[in-house]
Amino acid sequence: MQIKKHERQLFYAGCQFVDIENQEHENVLPLLIMYPTYKEEKVEKMGPYMINAAQDAPLSSGLFPLVILSHGDGSTPLVYRTIAQFLARNGFIVGVPQHPFNNRENNTLSGTIDNLKNRPTHIRTVIDWFLKENSFSPSIHSNNISLIGHSMGGYTALAVAGGVPTSFPSESPDQKPYCLSVDHDKRVQSLILLAPAAVWFRERGALQDVNIPILMITGEKDTITPSFHGEFVLNGVPDAEKVQYIVVENGGHFSFLSPFPDFMKSPTFLPSQDPEGFNRKEFHEDLQNTILNFLLHSF
Repeated sequence: MQIKKHERQLFYAGCQFVDIENQEHENVLPLLIMYPTYKEEKVEKMGPYMINAAQDAPLSSGLFPLVILSHGDGSTPLVYRTIAQFLARNGFIVGVPQHPFNNRENNTLSGTIDNLKNRPTHIRTVIDWFLKENSFSPSIHSNNISLIGHSMGGYTALAVAGGVPTSFPSESPDQKPYCLSVDHDKRVQSLILLAPAAVWFRERGALQDVNIPILMITGEKDTITPSFHGEFVLNGVPDAEKVQYIVVENGGHFSFLSPFPDFMKSPTFLPSQDPEGFNRKEFHEDLQNTILNFLLHSF
């Protein structure tokens, strides 16, 4: 994956953490926001990570595209910190929600039909919040909204963009599969799918309404969402020519997560591991520029 690097950093990366009241489900939706600012970055400790960011800095003046990033099953927004930081430095407002009951702190809905229904709703709630209810709203280019989804986040992005998922028997109490009704959010204008979990769109016609530009990147040695997941997307969308598909040589499922600090790397901590010989740090330099180039040219 050799993409010409975007040489010029336009801004510093601002950073905020907010809690959105999700009134429909009577819970709180935590949200990491990274955005363009002219205030200089400092090294900030966020969880176990040291991150260069200008915490709670003012948003730069201007009109910016909005990117929402959906994390994987049982994960956390901070493991995508370098992608969000890079996009913020290049003029994007990036929101990374922590999906309630499907995250590292509380994963009680993993593998359930409720999770399949809830995740797309979380994304719509976040988009609504950005466009209607806060200081970011006047600075967002409302016709330029994109979703990035990794793994289960890829499922989420496809569902928001018009996909019709079908659950598996094991995901419901009565052990029956269900075709789920998910509201199509037409405000979303492009998708970036990283090792997407797409088996819920296995039925004929499930992705017929997903007719927007897609960048899909998968790992050659991904054993969690292997290549047939990507094939569901390529064979399911109405116009495969709108899909830019990249297979990362020697890449694994967790290679799309930001590189972990050395003290967190361990064979027992699978998200920190890659196939032998894979350089995650170098890959992410290419990945960030690939994502940026797609976003800049998908409209």
